[in-house]
Amino acid sequence: MDYESLKKSYWEAQSQRVQLLRDRIREREDALANGRVVPDGTDLALGSGRRLNMAVMFIDICSFSGRPAETVVEQRAMLAALNLFFSEMIRVAEDYGGTVEKNTGDGLMAYFEDNAGTPPESGCKRAVACALTMMAAREHLIDPILLASGFTPFAFRISIDYGTVTVAKLGVARGFNSYVAIGTTANFAAKMLNKADAQDIVIGESVRSNLPLNWQTQFAQVHPESTGWIYRINNEPYLLYKYTGRWARLTE
Repeated sequence: MDYESLKKSYWEAQSQRVQLLRDRIREREDALANGRVVPDGTDLALGSGRRLNMAVMFIDICSFSGRPAETVVEQRAMLAALNLFFSEMIRVAEDYGGTVEKNTGDGLMAYFEDNAGTPPESGCKRAVACALTMMAAREHLIDPILLASGFTPFAFRISIDYGTVTVAKLGVARGFNSYVAIGTTANFAAKMLNKADAQDIVIGESVRSNLPLNWQTQFAQVHPESTGWIYRINNEPYLLYKYTGRWARLTE
């Protein structure tokens, strides 16, 4: 995977993937949204966890509750659109070495461990590169399909924070159980969405400081609103940034 640009070969393969997914959804009127719970159920025992340095990403569809979804026709259209959108967002996250932890109905949570991916790279750089590809995929691949179907495309926003997180398995043996990310980093990443507008990528100070220097200086702008969050150790504010960079063009 290339984390510096959007390769033409990857984009062409992604475009084909989205088209095939669109065709499969059209063939199945009873299509069910893809649900993913990772890591694998054998990775952790109930009540146990592991601590990892990671970038945590949240994706949220804007104004989702205001969309019409009362009639059978509206619900079917919504299901097909969500299936297309989230299936591709999950695939993109996995392509960048991310792990999708849960689907919240109108959003996703994913994490990117340090020194993972192919080739290995920091979680922050992979998460931001992934967000850029998600934005490009929405605009150039998914939106045209939804518009052609008479469905108003989704606007969405992304937030990313970085730190040490405990990934734990909670639930009941031989019954319902799932994974949860525990830690300030995951909490901040979720709350950051409230500071993001449609098509925004917002990142915490910890993410910014772990990005390449030119990414920091050229594309990370201090968010105009104060978060109210402070470092306990020195009472300095924890800054939030808008990441304004986008993939400019395809490379060979």
